[in-house]
Amino acid sequence: MIAFLRLIGMVLVVELVFYALIWIYIRSLRREELEKEWDRRHPERAGPSPERAEFVRRSMVGFSKTLRARLVGLVLVLPVVAIIVIIVIVNYN
Repeated sequence: MIAFLRLIGMVLVVELVFYALIWIYIRSLRREELEKEWDRRHPERAGPSPERAEFVRRSMVGFSKTLRARLVGLVLVLPVVAIIVIIVIVNYN
């Protein structure tokens, strides 16, 4: 039982690292996409500006909430559940 808890602990640590890296990467992709969208919509005000920064900030608020929910499910919960199911199937069948 201790080995099982140690395994789950190590998996969670690795998953948290992956979660943080994926979260940063996907947010940067979305931010870049929004900046390009602003430049495409407003070619006369392309480039860094307070208006563009505000547009990106407002657009990222909702995206961060949905991204966090999806990543928690995919990166943190799903692998742990899969490991537990595999251990149960192998040991008790």
